[in-house]
Amino acid sequence: MSDIPKDLKYTEEHEWVRMEGSVGVCGITDYAQEMLTDIVYVELPEVDIEIGQGEQVAVVESVKAVSDVYAPLSGTIVEINEELEDSPEMVNDDPYGEGWIFKIEVENDDELEELMDAEEYAAFIESMEEDE
Repeated sequence: MSDIPKDLKYTEEHEWVRMEGSVGVCGITDYAQEMLTDIVYVELPEVDIEIGQGEQVAVVESVKAVSDVYAPLSGTIVEINEELEDSPEMVNDDPYGEGWIFKIEVENDDELEELMDAEEYAAFIESMEEDE
């Protein structure tokens, strides 16, 4: 089973968010990077753009597929992980650490309640694998 840190919140599109004060650090899950395999390119969002929860915000390209990344929460993009431009494989190597994609100044804390915790996300992945 994929690594699922307990201190994060998750979306059904396999994004994660870790709250640091009012800023959410966001990326794709270990499960998502495993499904994509070798990531070769990350198209990062622009800083200072406002984005709604569930809106497409970035693109991750692997040798196998191109996948949209969606904003787990509404807010303003305040920082992007520019290191991914030269080292997109960091998303594969450390999806919850060095492989983060963007940081968002969260507009509405209530949206966190709509996201899954680690246990719910693990059950969600399990149900997806059973459906295959």
